[in-house]
Amino acid sequence: MTLAPNEQLPDHDRPPDAEPVPRVRRARPAPPWWFALPALLLFAFVVLVPSVRGVYYAFTDWDGLDPHFSFVGLANFSDMLSDPDATQAIGHTLLIAVSITVVQNALGLLLALGVNSAIKSRNVLRVLLFAPAVITPIVTAYLWRNLLGPDGAVNSLLGAVGLDGLRQDWLGSPRLALWAVVGVIVWQFAGYSMVIFLAGLQSVPKEVHEAAAIDGAGPVRRFWSVTRPLLAPALTINLMLSIIGGIKLFDQVYALTGGGPGHATDTLSTLIYKDAFTLGEFGYSIALAVVLTIIVAVASTSQYLVLSRNERAAS
Repeated sequence: MTLAPNEQLPDHDRPPDAEPVPRVRRARPAPPWWFALPALLLFAFVVLVPSVRGVYYAFTDWDGLDPHFSFVGLANFSDMLSDPDATQAIGHTLLIAVSITVVQNALGLLLALGVNSAIKSRNVLRVLLFAPAVITPIVTAYLWRNLLGPDGAVNSLLGAVGLDGLRQDWLGSPRLALWAVVGVIVWQFAGYSMVIFLAGLQSVPKEVHEAAAIDGAGPVRRFWSVTRPLLAPALTINLMLSIIGGIKLFDQVYALTGGGPGHATDTLSTLIYKDAFTLGEFGYSIALAVVLTIIVAVASTSQYLVLSRNERAAS
C-alpha cells in the first residue's frame, strides 16, 4: 500500500507503545552507626551507669564509705516528706527558679528593646550588659558577697547618700538573703537573656513594623501584635534555660550564703551537698537528687510543650 505524503497509518496499524520501565529505587545505605560506638560507650560508662547505680543507692542506707549497706525501699523518700529542711529546700528551689525566670527575662527583654534602638552607644552597651554573663559564677558570687556584707560597698553607698535606714545585713538576714541571691543571679544573667532576645528582635523584618506604623499602630501596639509573636522562639529558649538553671542552682547559693542563715537559702542542690559530704547520708542525698531530677524533667518538659504549642500558634 502506497501512502501519500503526510499520511499516517491508522491507529490499528501503529505499533503499540512500549510500556514504561519502572524505576528501581535504590535502597539508601544505613548510616554507619558503628562510628559513634566509642562515644556511646564512654557516655554509658561516665553517665548512664553511675546514674542507674545512683538511683539504686537512693533506696539504701549507704553512707558513702561502708561497703555493707541495707536496702530500705522507699524509706528515704518517706523521710524526705517529713523532713522540714527538705520541704523547705524544695520550696526555696521553686521560688528561686520562678523568680529568676520572671525577673531575668522581663529585664532581658527591656534591655534588648533598649539596645536594639538607634542610639549611638548601643554596641558599647551590648558589650557592657553582656559582660557579667561571661564571668565565672563562683567569682561573681564572692564579689557580691563582699559588696553585700555589713561593711560592704552597698551599705557604704547607702550611708554616703544619707540612706542609713536602708543599710541591711543583706546576706545575714533570713528575710532578705534569698532575695539577695535572686538579685545576684538576675544581675549576672540578664545580659545573657538580652542577647537571645536581641537576636530575635533583629530577625523581625523592618517592613512589617513599617506597615503596622502606616496602619496607625503605636509602639506598644506594634510590639504586642507584631514583635511579640515573632519573639516566640527566643522566649522559648530563654524560659527553658532560666527555669532549668534556677532549679539546679548551686554555685552562687553556696558561695554567697552556704544555704544560711540557718536554712533560709537552702536549695535542693545545697541540701544534697550537705547531706552527702557533711552528714554522710549518701542514700538520703541521692534520693534528694532523684527528686531534683524529676522536678527538672517535669518542669522542662511541660514548659517545652506549652511554649512549643504557643510558638506554633503564633507562626
